[in-house]
Amino acid sequence: MNILMTPLVGNAGSHPKPSMIKHQDLLSAVDGIRGAVTFDAPLRDLTTIRIGGPADALVVPEDIEDVSRLVAQAHRAKVPLCVLGGTNVLIRDGGIRGIVVSLSRLTTMVVAEDQAAVVFAEAGVRMPTLLGYAGSQSLSGLEWAAGIPGTVGGAVVMNAGTHLGEMKDCLQAIQLVNAEGGVEVYPASSLAFSYRHATVPEGIVVGAWLQLTRSAQAKVESKTKSYLQYRKNTQPLTQPNAGSVFKNPEKVSAGQLIEEAGLKGLKIGDAQISSKHGNFIVNLGNARATDAILLIKKIQQDVFHRTGIMLELEWKIVGEG
Repeated sequence: MNILMTPLVGNAGSHPKPSMIKHQDLLSAVDGIRGAVTFDAPLRDLTTIRIGGPADALVVPEDIEDVSRLVAQAHRAKVPLCVLGGTNVLIRDGGIRGIVVSLSRLTTMVVAEDQAAVVFAEAGVRMPTLLGYAGSQSLSGLEWAAGIPGTVGGAVVMNAGTHLGEMKDCLQAIQLVNAEGGVEVYPASSLAFSYRHATVPEGIVVGAWLQLTRSAQAKVESKTKSYLQYRKNTQPLTQPNAGSVFKNPEKVSAGQLIEEAGLKGLKIGDAQISSKHGNFIVNLGNARATDAILLIKKIQQDVFHRTGIMLELEWKIVGEG
């Protein structure tokens, strides 16, 4: 997930409150966009947990040039933007005011001509697709991401990872559309990374260069399959979910704390703490964001009362209640 709300469109004191956004301002922001534009757009099916209310407008830019135009026009119209990658995000039932941007058409992948083991991938490329491409090119270094369903852009912004590795380990540089619509490149060495977070300049990440290593194709594919099978055995990958709910505290896993508190399988509405892994909340069919949020609060309270540890969210919760 790549979230950019009101800071992208100007001074925090100058932009309209979400409830005050005028349809004419939305029209100005999307004028001339070549990609798809949908007003009052449902977002539920754009997230891996299949939960969320509508956006005032959903824009799927055709390419990076389209992203630049949208950002510049939204900046002038003072309309907030939210870039949605789909994973590790819970959209509240009231939806999102302003424009939600899907980068799903930004799908270019290519091995850099002057750097044989460097892959450039646009932000809309799905991580499973990127893993498959890397394997086909006999490139190793992304196997740790097997089973992560998000996009390259989202993986960069949240420094996605597993216990086997994370995005910063192979990130060479990012391509970013800044708040005025300009396209810039930042080396990874200029960014700050922490657990499930990357501090990037204000703007929208539209691409990334990844430093990989040459390896035998069969070896890369075998390792990827092994890691994926492990995740399938231990996580509810076949049910709608948004990935790990909480960050792991030092020296202990959040899932272990939740399981020791006896919370596995607990349901509120159609939201359930997975019976397979305590640090996942799954949607049994018609879960609402309010159901999932109540489960989150229940987990935090019970674990804190039992251990004194307050679990910190890995999910991003956005939108209106």
